Amino acid sequence: MNLNELRGRVDEIDERLLQIFEERMKAVSQIAELKKAEKLPVLDRGREEEKLNAISEKASEETKKYARILYSTLFNLSRKYQHAALRDGATKLQEYSSALVKEISEAKKSYSSKEMPSTTMVACQGMEGSFAELATERLFKQSPAIQYMKTYDSVFAAIENGFCDYGVLPLENSTAGSVNKVYRVMQNHNFKIVRSIRLKIDHCLVAPKDVKLEDIREVVSHEQALAQCDVYLNKLNATQTQFNNTAAAAEMVANSARRDIAAICSQRGAEQYGLEILASNIQDNANNFTRFICISKNLEIYEGANLTDMILTLKNKQGSLFEVMKKINGLGIDLGKLESRPTDSDEDFMFYVTFKTAVNDELFALIDALASLCKDFEYLGSYTEVI
Repeated sequence: MNLNELRGRVDEIDERLLQIFEERMKAVSQIAELKKAEKLPVLDRGREEEKLNAISEKASEETKKYARILYSTLFNLSRKYQHAALRDGATKLQEYSSALVKEISEAKKSYSSKEMPSTTMVACQGMEGSFAELATERLFKQSPAIQYMKTYDSVFAAIENGFCDYGVLPLENSTAGSVNKVYRVMQNHNFKIVRSIRLKIDHCLVAPKDVKLEDIREVVSHEQALAQCDVYLNKLNATQTQFNNTAAAAEMVANSARRDIAAICSQRGAEQYGLEILASNIQDNANNFTRFICISKNLEIYEGANLTDMILTLKNKQGSLFEVMKKINGLGIDLGKLESRPTDSDEDFMFYVTFKTAVNDELFALIDALASLCKDFEYLGSYTEVI
């Protein structure tokens, strides 16, 4: 067969796959209706794992890995479809919130006596020598196997598709503020936060051996690193060039033949790429911390979880945020973070919120209240923070 004939065969197979996919999603919709009636959670972790193992056994050795990824993605789509169904109807988010409370309770019970795995596969954006690598190592008891991704979107996708068990992403910095690229990307993915860490960030200006500070005319680094060293860089009076990662900037400078270029990175990054440190601790704020989140595909709530993150969508009308804040205050729940996020609609407001609360009746009461106060909300997980 020639190339066009083979492509035609693939097109025919795709037509059949689409028909089967439509049939499957109809069955998933019926399952969602039954779960609504019986107030069951969307996620059945045991059922999914059982199915994935059965599929792996049936698939050939050549396709086993890919079949598992395909069905893992399919299960993820099915859960999203069911969640959408739970949001429909006259009671809006009430069915969803009821199922969510059960899901949270089951996850807390399931993981309360467990610890995060000591050996696992973790995705993070960047490369060796990055601050994300440092955060990853400190989040796990033993140094995990790290898969370095080019983009934040790739980190989320690696978790959703089953390539990695966990992902580590920067969320905000005490000097430069939120990492907006991560916030933008997260709205397109399904994930849960299982832990976070506040990592002390000390920046170094680095260059190849024998390069002098007075010769530097250009500094390259991640936009957050440049922002965190704004005062120092203004005094240096050099051109600033954004790079997608501090470690990648260090590698580029190490491989460059130029003698007037430097990078901002960690001390480890300088050591990793054989660069000399021209200046240390050049960040504007001595107490410079970046908060990283650790995400997983499934909901995992470990002992001591005392933070909960959500994305709230409110109608753009007077008093909508006040009503939510009043309810939070009435439940005696403190806020760790409240940040507005842009939306595609002038009719809605969106907020990223961190609640300081244990997984208890107060949290469940809050979830129930949000179902009536919000146009929509997304629960992102309950976790502890490592400092």
